[in-house]
Amino acid sequence: MTTMLESLVRFHFLTLLLLCYVSPSSLLRIDDLVPGQVQNLTNLYDIELAYNLFIGTIPSSLLTMPSLEYLDLRGNNFAGSFEVPNSSNSSRLQVLFLGDNHFEGKILEPISKLTNLIRLDLSSLNTSYPIDLTFLPSLKSLFSLDLSGNSISPASLSSNTSISLSMGFLLLSHCNITEFPSILKTLQDLQHIDLSNNGIKGKVPAWFWELPRLSSVDFFKGALPNLPLSIVSFSAWGNSFTGNIPLSLCSRNSLMVLDISDNSFTGSVPSCLSNLTLLVLRKNSLKGSLPDMFNTGSSLRTLDVGYNQLHGTLPRSLLNCSSLKFLNIENNKIEDAFPFWLKALPNLQVLILRSNKLYGPLSPPDQGPLAFPQLHIFLISDNNFTGRLLGNYFVNWKASSLQVSEDGSIYMGYEEDTSFSINGYYIYQDVIDLRYKGLVMEQAKVLSSYATIDFSGNKLEGEIPESIGLLKALIALNLSNNAFTGHIPLSLGNITQLASLDLSRNHLSGTIPNELKALTFLAFLNVSHNQLTGEIPRGTQITGQSKSSFQGNAGLCGFPLQESCASTSVPPLQDVNQEEGEVLSWKAMAIGYAPGLLFGLALGQVIASYKPKWLLKLCCFGFLTSYWNLCRAIYGLKQQKGCQYISVLKICH
Repeated sequence: MTTMLESLVRFHFLTLLLLCYVSPSSLLRIDDLVPGQVQNLTNLYDIELAYNLFIGTIPSSLLTMPSLEYLDLRGNNFAGSFEVPNSSNSSRLQVLFLGDNHFEGKILEPISKLTNLIRLDLSSLNTSYPIDLTFLPSLKSLFSLDLSGNSISPASLSSNTSISLSMGFLLLSHCNITEFPSILKTLQDLQHIDLSNNGIKGKVPAWFWELPRLSSVDFFKGALPNLPLSIVSFSAWGNSFTGNIPLSLCSRNSLMVLDISDNSFTGSVPSCLSNLTLLVLRKNSLKGSLPDMFNTGSSLRTLDVGYNQLHGTLPRSLLNCSSLKFLNIENNKIEDAFPFWLKALPNLQVLILRSNKLYGPLSPPDQGPLAFPQLHIFLISDNNFTGRLLGNYFVNWKASSLQVSEDGSIYMGYEEDTSFSINGYYIYQDVIDLRYKGLVMEQAKVLSSYATIDFSGNKLEGEIPESIGLLKALIALNLSNNAFTGHIPLSLGNITQLASLDLSRNHLSGTIPNELKALTFLAFLNVSHNQLTGEIPRGTQITGQSKSSFQGNAGLCGFPLQESCASTSVPPLQDVNQEEGEVLSWKAMAIGYAPGLLFGLALGQVIASYKPKWLLKLCCFGFLTSYWNLCRAIYGLKQQKGCQYISVLKICH
């Protein structure tokens, strides 16, 4: 039950949010950041202000700062136009990101004066007029241009339009292009082109595949074209390619990356694709077995063949792939025992085996811990795995060679290097279908942002090992739909990063441990359909769950279930004193809260009327800090029960 004191805290918090969000200071102008001083920041080389809430126009002085080489203003609310003086030839600006803003004014003409630009991002400008590429000729050093998400003037895509001959990377996805742009014929240095998600009709012209430096393309439908011999990366996911994977790929000795996922390819996986670094064939209609094709010293880093119709066993030649980080065979018909032998791969971080016909025990034959050295995503649900998990099962899952992360954890950690690039430009990032908080979503950046275990939908039995508590960086744990018995491990309270916990549909008994109240990030909990008894712990992260998360346990009682817990015991003295103190604290705050709030409102009006917005932001910081301190005082410094974590900086900005 919510106490009057808790209600007061929530009201106080809502009041603070209202004060901050209705204030005009919730949106900033560049000049508010450093009032009147932009022109004085002459020695800066790098400015990154991406994905904030800046509004208004971009000061011309910012674009022409004499030492500035890198400027990132993506993801704001800039509008209008801006001016670049004709004398700006001395500008050293080389990298400019202006994407995801709301420019309505003409910005291309002033950009054309920044003649030293090498990389330019103008994606999703949200303009009401088409982009005209005639601004490009003056940018003779431009190597990378992103115009994705804009409407491009059809006339400017013809071969008659002049463009920087040094252009190497050109991104034109989601640009409403209906004809193949002949302007590409003039780009003899073009290395990567993205024309995906357009409405281009007809065939790809033969001259396109003859571009001498072309290495990576994103687009199209129909049969896979005959790729140039020098191609390094071919990405054509999410198109309508059909037929077999062409054997002509076998002669592309420079090919490192092949991503043809989300298409309609049929036939088998060619065994000649053994020398790739990334092989991504997920979500097609491939059949047959996965070839035993990997030679000693293979450079394979990612193998994803999920969502096909493959059968047979896992190829043992994967042991030759010492660089393998990501292995996904989900949603196929592969029939094999659990691959304990994969533990020999020193860099394996993601292992996804779910929804196949895999079988047998999950405990190693030597009865030791499973001990994958780097694994932090382990998804093996919906198979036929059986047996018990020994008490030491999760010991020695030492990610990153026992390096302690910032939160002090050494198990189930993850590293930062996640994407694959060529010549410094992004090419590919691993993606999985993530089952999280009861939902299914596609998630990228999984090698840097996630640690999860999913054993659901098997036939595992016995107790859940207490060693599960060693995996302190774990974010999601799903052991549902098995036959686990015994108590819920108290050590789960040690997994302080845990946000999703599903133990439903087992045979667990005993009470729900109070230790779970310490999991302040726990957003999803499901213990339904077990044999649990006793009162549901009264913690914000637990009682905030839906009723369905606890149903199917005849002995459970307490909120959010309708069954109340009858108790005749006298409340402990500590609880009585706590209630008395709570009443006194409430009275004291009630006396001071109203005049304090009125004073704050009056002060806010004065500041908003007569002072710069940055001072009003300071007022917002003060209000929110007051709320946080109030929460800590009420609930204690350690538990902070009921006090949701808030980013004061984000709210006030």
